[in-house]
Amino acid sequence: MPALITYRTTVQEDWVDYNGHLRDAFYLLIFSYATDALMDRIGLDADSRGQSGNSLFTLEAHINYLHEVKLGTEVWVQTQILGFDRKRLHVYHSLHRAGFDEVLAASEQMLLHVDLAGPQSAPFGHTTVCRLNHLVEQQEGAQAPQYMGRTIKLPA
Repeated sequence: MPALITYRTTVQEDWVDYNGHLRDAFYLLIFSYATDALMDRIGLDADSRGQSGNSLFTLEAHINYLHEVKLGTEVWVQTQILGFDRKRLHVYHSLHRAGFDEVLAASEQMLLHVDLAGPQSAPFGHTTVCRLNHLVEQQEGAQAPQYMGRTIKLPA
């Protein structure tokens, strides 16, 4: 199964700190752009959102910062659909770069399909459900992500 690559970018100068490392907020920005690209793939692109009045809102996001990312590094996001129900989408984004096999960062997210007129939660439309099912089928047999389901706490 080929990885679902949702976003590619180069780390920009205004995204790095005084050490030349990607600032923590910009990891989330990159993952947010990957979510936008995923929305396009599942029928929630700008035109569809304008016609239906529906969109995705982020309910929860966890980020694991695993390796430093430096200025000018070309990175990409791979996205795995962990599951979905009538109104929610559970995704896992991982950040990668060429020549380095380990994941640079990971973000597990819970997204909610929303009717913007309310705003209130709303069931996914037929097209979106079909596209999500297709992506899930393509990812069948994929390993469970290493950093999925983690919680923040001090050891006992």
